[in-house]
Amino acid sequence: MSITTHRILGDHRGQLVAIEGQQDVPFEVKRVFYIYGTQPDVPRGQHSHHQTRQYLIAVNGSCKVTLDDGKQKVTYDLNQPNIGLLQDALIWGSMHDFTPDCVLLVLASEHYDEADYIRDYEDFLKETKNANQ
Repeated sequence: MSITTHRILGDHRGQLVAIEGQQDVPFEVKRVFYIYGTQPDVPRGQHSHHQTRQYLIAVNGSCKVTLDDGKQKVTYDLNQPNIGLLQDALIWGSMHDFTPDCVLLVLASEHYDEADYIRDYEDFLKETKNANQ
């Protein structure tokens, strides 16, 4: 779990933020998706992955992301398009408190695979306990 501030490039024409896999993001990007048009007071995520690592960026608007390693929870405020948050594998993630204009971009280290998901929090806690033994 780490947050990174990326350099903003730009001039009178506008701003640009470049993020490169295996340089700015510590993995090869195999999947990209984004979340938008969220409903008020409805969290997203609420799962973990066995293998997939994710890098989250609020490219518009803002949201909060709570990451949980099974021992402690930390909430991050993603509110600038040059801020990225790394979510490692075996970290429970919940995205919440979206502004109406939020677009949350997610870069993932793996292709979609339903078997990679841990959707039950108690199963997640068992998995993290086993991984730390």
